[in-house]
Formats: sequence, C-alpha cells, structure tokens
Amino acid sequence: MTEWLVLGVAMALACAVVLTVTVIRHRRVPADDDPSQTPDVIEYMVMMVGVVYAIVLGLAIAGVWEARGAAEDGVRQEAQALHEISRRAQIYPADAEQRIQEDVRSYTEHVTTVEWPLMIEQHQLTDRGTELLDTLRRDIAERTPADELEAQTYQPLLDQVAAADEARRARADNAEETLPGVVWFGLVAGALVTVGLIFTLQIRRSARELLLAGTFSALIAFLLFLVWNFDAPFGRSATESAGAFQDLLAA
Repeated sequence: MTEWLVLGVAMALACAVVLTVTVIRHRRVPADDDPSQTPDVIEYMVMMVGVVYAIVLGLAIAGVWEARGAAEDGVRQEAQALHEISRRAQIYPADAEQRIQEDVRSYTEHVTTVEWPLMIEQHQLTDRGTELLDTLRRDIAERTPADELEAQTYQPLLDQVAAADEARRARADNAEETLPGVVWFGLVAGALVTVGLIFTLQIRRSARELLLAGTFSALIAFLLFLVWNFDAPFGRSATESAGAFQDLLAA
C-alpha cells in the first residue's frame, strides 16, 4: 500500500465517520430542538481545544521536519566525503587509486542496496557496512606516501574517511523514529477529542454544514498523516532518501 493510498483511505474514512455520525445524530434530534441555543461556554471550549491541539500539532510537524532535515544533511555529508576521497585518490598510482575507488564503490553499493532497506525497516545499520568503511580507511592509512604530493593528500584523505564515519554514526542515531509513543497517543487522542467536540455545536444535515464537518475531519487526517510520514527521518521507502549515494554511484 503506497503512502498516497494510505492518505486517501485515511481522509475518506475520517469524512465517512464524521458524516455518518452527523446524519445518525440528526435523526435522533427532537423536532423542536433549536440549534441556535448552543451555550456560549461550549463554543468557547471547542475553540480553545482546537487552538491548543493546533499548537501541539504544529510543534509535532516542526519537530519531525527538523529531524528529517538533519538526517538528509548527514546523508549528503557522508556521500560528499566519499566523493572527495574518490577525487583526491586520483593523484595516486593506478593500482592504489583503483583499490581506493573499488573500496568506495563497494561501500556505496552496500549502503544503497543492503543497508538502506534494513535501516528503513529495522532502524539499524549493518556490520558489513562498518567493515567496508574500515577497509577503505586501512587501504589509505597503510600506504606510505611516495612523494610530496601524496604526503600532502594523505591526511586530508584520512580526514574525509573520518567525516564519512562520523556521518555514518549520525545516520545510525537518526534511524529511529522521531516521536515517542506517548506523543502519538496524545496526537491521536487530541484528534478524536477535537473532531468529537464539533458535534456539540449541533451540526445539521445542510450541505454547507456537512461539507465543513467533512473537510475539517479530512484536514485532521491529512495533518496526522503528514506527521506520520515525516516521523521517519529517512522516509518510508527504501530509495526515498538514498539519492546522494545513488548519484555517487552514477558519477
């Protein structure tokens, strides 16, 4: 089931539930009931609950958006460090350059094809990825510079490996979902309370009132879906956020 299908189903269900409850409730309202007699305190409470929930929802969206941005920055830094290693290794003799290039490509292919799906599904990295990065570091560190130019490139290459390793560790830390379960409980419970309170305003079966009720419930469903989608820092699909590594392979 794709994310768009999940969104469509969620919004349709929210509209259907709200409209069904509205119609059923209207049938049970006495004929002499006056909807204009809704107490002012109820309208005030509905407004306050809506404002508070909007603030909480906005903070949740901002939090997951910031976490995703930080994760994407880390991925770009890791890929950029590997790209710099590939380019700087060109001053080495052909055999040394080829070995370093193969190390970079092996690590990148493993991250893209094996480690990324595992990171999306199980929120963890692979030991094989760590071994491949260690192999790259060892092949660079154990080669004695043959001339002044290689000596000047030696330490920057090791610095780039260290930068890639640091970005990899950050990627491991960011693999977990951003919001804890208690926050999700509050978001879902708040949505139910907020949508439920609109029934205290004695909504009738007019087209305008039904449209507003359905649109409001669909909006709440969409915003919750937005939080759920961004709650995964590296996305919900295995290739959604691996573009930097895929570009590195294509270079």
